[in-house]
Amino acid sequence: MALKIRLARGGAKKRPYYRIVVADARSPRDGRFIDRIGSYDPLKAKDDPARITLDAEKAKEWIAKGAQPTDRVLRFLDAAGVAPRAARNNPAKGQPGKKAQERAAERAAAAAAAAAAAAEAAPADA
Repeated sequence: MALKIRLARGGAKKRPYYRIVVADARSPRDGRFIDRIGSYDPLKAKDDPARITLDAEKAKEWIAKGAQPTDRVLRFLDAAGVAPRAARNNPAKGQPGKKAQERAAERAAAAAAAAAAAAEAAPADA
């Protein structure tokens, strides 16, 4: 059985509240779970200690049993010092799309041509 440490959503509409649970990977997001190891309240301030409550010992036990944390839960576990999270880097993510790059190249070529024309006109006047 594949185990996941993940978030199960609770709370009212527009007022999310999450439980950090260990569940079978095949069960629905808010469905049956095996163990509850913490909670996460995104509406609280980021520096509020009650924003994330986590039983680190239970988390370590479940990871030792083979439970795989999701990306968001792994961030919480990394902050608590339970499981290290590898840094991720995608330098291509912030680059503009193909069409925008083409437009930028055209603008740069036009600016270079205008600068060259201005440079030629300046010595002729002098």
